[in-house]
Amino acid sequence: MKTKLLILLVLLFSLTFPVFAQEKSKRQLKTEREKQKQRETETLITSKNFVFEAQKVIPQGGGLLNLDYNSYFLKFNETKTICDLPFFGRGFNVPYGGGDGGIKFEGVPENIQIEKKKKSYSIKAIVKGNDDVYNLFFTVFLDGGASLSVNSNNRASISYDGQIEAPKQEEVK
Repeated sequence: MKTKLLILLVLLFSLTFPVFAQEKSKRQLKTEREKQKQRETETLITSKNFVFEAQKVIPQGGGLLNLDYNSYFLKFNETKTICDLPFFGRGFNVPYGGGDGGIKFEGVPENIQIEKKKKSYSIKAIVKGNDDVYNLFFTVFLDGGASLSVNSNNRASISYDGQIEAPKQEEVK
């Protein structure tokens, strides 16, 4: 009876040990991927060259809206920032005909301030477009997730949630 119990225990231990080892290797792989993503995110922020892809929009006084179908972006670079984001909210000084309805501008960012926090980065910049001045406030988390708040003189403030990523090769120019 004792030998059967001993054989059963040895068999059970030999079957469960590889499972525990496999779980440990999965956790190590996951933490290594997270560390790699953190390094990539930190590199993008310190280079001041990244693309913010908006996935959700939060208008002032409104609910969260998913941006499922179109690609809305803000290409941030020290020499030129290009923005094409939707706008839902109140406009204070809108040109006759209503304009294009979105936040679209090109300009050189000024007063770029980057602050490293415990688990995120805070980035502030001012961009002067043709018709307005835009204050950009980014919060970028180490996993690449980001939020962007845009304040301007002619429109109500609006926020976006999304991801940052490296610009594609043709966009680097």
